[in-house]
Amino acid sequence: MTIVNILIGVVVAIVLWVIYAYNKFIRLVNRTKEAWADIDVQLKRRYDLIPNLINTVKGFAKHEEGTLTKVTEMRAKAMQGGSIEERGKSENMLTGALKSIFALAENYPDLKANQNFLELQRELSDTENKIQAARRFYNGNVRDLNIGLESFPNNIIGNIFRFRKQDFFELDEGAPSREPVKVEF
Repeated sequence: MTIVNILIGVVVAIVLWVIYAYNKFIRLVNRTKEAWADIDVQLKRRYDLIPNLINTVKGFAKHEEGTLTKVTEMRAKAMQGGSIEERGKSENMLTGALKSIFALAENYPDLKANQNFLELQRELSDTENKIQAARRFYNGNVRDLNIGLESFPNNIIGNIFRFRKQDFFELDEGAPSREPVKVEF
């Protein structure tokens, strides 16, 4: 009778551990999805601000069509989506293109003084800060999920239920966008 009780206890403990580990992975996956949604919201906000910024700059910098076209192209490419790695690369290129717009403002004093430009500049700076915070939150959740999937004995449950590691949303090494977009004059 004692051996049967011990075996029942072991089986119950294993079942409870499997349930706990499975639910932990579900929670981590959902937190990671939520964190990605936060990044997506901020990126969409950024995409919505860019046409207004370009229209404001167009009125003052008519000879800078190439720069404005480049920003428009980078925005379109970034909006196409793709894998997290592809999104990171396209966001890096967009950030670099935005830097060129703000560099243009140095050559146009009237543009630097324009209230619409200043407000868009402030909004874009705020959005960049929110993207950075959302990226940190996402990467923290990805880290927790990946650690769970790599740690024994949780990796057994992760493999049984086919949970997958996620990629971090990070900037490329050596990319010019390692520094934040500077939007203050």
